[in-house]
Amino acid sequence: MTRWLTDDEMRAWLGYRRLRTLLDLQITRDLAADSGLSDADYDVLSTVSDAPDHRMRLGELAAAIRWSVSRLSHHVSRMQQRGLVTRDDCASDGRSATVVLTEAGWATIQAAAKLHVASVRRHFVDLLDPAD
Repeated sequence: MTRWLTDDEMRAWLGYRRLRTLLDLQITRDLAADSGLSDADYDVLSTVSDAPDHRMRLGELAAAIRWSVSRLSHHVSRMQQRGLVTRDDCASDGRSATVVLTEAGWATIQAAAKLHVASVRRHFVDLLDPAD
């Protein structure tokens, strides 16, 4: 038997969906305007920047950001063309590749992260009180 949402539950659900959409759009706009990065670029750069030696196997990176390896591989190719990352052979597995931040990629994520967190604070965190 289906437990349909009550009117109050439906309003809460639709309000959440609208909030999520509008918040994501604003944060994405700010990221692009502030640093020229897409959400996808930021996800890749920030995840690899947290890895030891700023390098991560392609499959592990895909799993970490919840992408298919194929999608990530295509995106990494575009990021390589922009000089943000390189792709190295994986020493332990000749079939795999390792994504490595370049100096430009490291500088880009360092600069972008400061502006991105300011946007997240401005549009989300600072609008909540500590009890929220």
